[in-house]
Amino acid sequence: MLEKWFHLQESGTTVKREIVAGCTTFMTLSYIIFVQPAVLSAAGMDSDAVMAATCITSAFAMVLMALLANYPIALAPGMGHNFYFTFTVCLTLGVSWQNALGAIFIAGVLFILLFFVGLREKVMTILPVSLRNAIPAGIGLLIALVGLEWAGLIVDHQVTYVTLGDLKSPPALLSLFGVIVIAILFARNVRGAILIGILASTVVGLITGMVKFQGVVSAPPSIAPTFLKLQIPNILVSPKMISVIFIFIFLDLFDTVGTLIGVGEQGGFMVNGKLPRARQALLSDAIATSTGALLGTSTVTSYIESASGISAGGRTGLTNIVTAVLMLVALFFSPLIRMMGAGYPVGENTFL
Repeated sequence: MLEKWFHLQESGTTVKREIVAGCTTFMTLSYIIFVQPAVLSAAGMDSDAVMAATCITSAFAMVLMALLANYPIALAPGMGHNFYFTFTVCLTLGVSWQNALGAIFIAGVLFILLFFVGLREKVMTILPVSLRNAIPAGIGLLIALVGLEWAGLIVDHQVTYVTLGDLKSPPALLSLFGVIVIAILFARNVRGAILIGILASTVVGLITGMVKFQGVVSAPPSIAPTFLKLQIPNILVSPKMISVIFIFIFLDLFDTVGTLIGVGEQGGFMVNGKLPRARQALLSDAIATSTGALLGTSTVTSYIESASGISAGGRTGLTNIVTAVLMLVALFFSPLIRMMGAGYPVGENTFL
């Protein structure tokens, strides 16, 4: 049955290799399970419900990618998209998180409609390399800025806007420890470097009393606080929502296209400069984005971390199935995730 669905022999892989690859991909991208609730809770969303929505939506998206396109390319709520959702749309523009989810839902529906005209795959062939590289770099700078602020390494300043924080404070020292651990592991090509760094920081935080133990395993959290709570924004009353929807479309379009091309090249999936079954892969992304908005999470996109699973030998959608199962298993570790991903209290010290 697996051979019939995923063509393992034709792809030069085995069930064992695909399982290892799926576990590797999960280890590499599982940090989103901790980060997503922390970021979206700053916009007023229930962190436990966001965690559940993140795991369920990601698993659903990965299964779609596996069955429609048969690629080992994992999907989850995108880093950068979640920061734009919280800090720009909700906290800066004053849009409610319900309306922001509605904007994401509209963007996903538009992507599904674009599937029938093939616009997104055309963009994949004409997108300049410089633009493809610049977009994730810009998103990365935003994430780095917010991360430094949450860690207390930088604070707001009336004149320069940003200045150095108290590097001797316990949160700053703990954050620096985690960053150093992750950097060392990355330099040594250790898979799951981010996850290991989070675990190491949590252990130190528990020892020093900065993190409070809340348990490890429990029943999955309720998704009710965010499920179907989106509100379709009235763009006639609030024209700024037009630009919000456009930016969500822009981010998802170029982020997904850039990731598919980059991962496709590494995995050897490209044929004459094109990715076979690109339309099916993009459709998976579009359906998952709309589904995620219904469940209560920000834009779902393809993950560059899928390259780690491909490096471990993943070549088919079976890799995605394994990663999806692990995402669902993570639902039973909500106390651990709540403890490790406690959000930063956004207030007067926040300069974004």
